[in-house]
Amino acid sequence: MNVIIEPYVALFERDLNKVIEEVSLYHKEEDLWKIQGSIANSGGNLILHIVGNLRHFIGHVVGGLDYERKRASEFNSKDIGREELIIGLQLASEEVQNVLKQLTEVQLQEKFPIKVLGYEMTTAYFIAHLYGHLNYHLGQLNYHRRQVN
Repeated sequence: MNVIIEPYVALFERDLNKVIEEVSLYHKEEDLWKIQGSIANSGGNLILHIVGNLRHFIGHVVGGLDYERKRASEFNSKDIGREELIIGLQLASEEVQNVLKQLTEVQLQEKFPIKVLGYEMTTAYFIAHLYGHLNYHLGQLNYHRRQVN
């Protein structure tokens, strides 16, 4: 495995497992979908967004896997069961692991094919961004869970 990507493989796996753990720590399944106070997104919607984001950008764009992202439904869907959310997270984790492990140093240094942030960047840079994005939402999920439990 490429020495540049090796830490990201481990970190994505670790932190997606933390997301799964957070899902399991909600006392009631319906609490995953609660909105209260200034919290704009439910835990369930954050999970759908994490899954959609990683499956699209790493699985589909980088890895060429067959996946069609429905970003609006990541924030509009409601009342999806805990087990279905966990299955989605496990699938995303598996895809991320498999795609990242196959990347070469040349591929990591190539321009990412989409100007997601409004400017060009390498694939390695965007993977680092995606890892930060995952952790941002992991923190939001943890906060949401503690507020509604």
